[in-house]
Amino acid sequence: MAAQNGKDLLLKLDLTGDGQFETVAGLRATRVSFNAESVDVTSLESGGGWRELLSGAGVKSASISGSGIFKDSDTDLRARQVFFDGLTPDFQVIIPDFGTVTGPFQITSLEYAGSHNGEATYEIALASAGVMDFVAL
Repeated sequence: MAAQNGKDLLLKLDLTGDGQFETVAGLRATRVSFNAESVDVTSLESGGGWRELLSGAGVKSASISGSGIFKDSDTDLRARQVFFDGLTPDFQVIIPDFGTVTGPFQITSLEYAGSHNGEATYEIALASAGVMDFVAL
């Protein structure tokens, strides 16, 4: 796989619930993480004393974080609404040369900052809230 532009890792939000996704405005950095808890089934009978894990068990989760400049666009307004209303709309993450992940997320953190002689910035963190759909590129 060739090197990829970081700007090609996109976070999109379903603005109206109709499946039409729009890129979250102003993001400069985005990070996505996938996790799966393991279920340890090691016993005295485990070969050589090696740990054994139960295949397919455990909780799967995804988290997304991003930071950027505050642009006060439709996606900023929707993100604030989603956070304050505790909603879990569909988001879409486009990962270059990997695929697209779509599913419900809850915004767990929304932070705004700014300095006297600089732009207003924000940071956002999301946690998966249901089944994720993955489509490979």
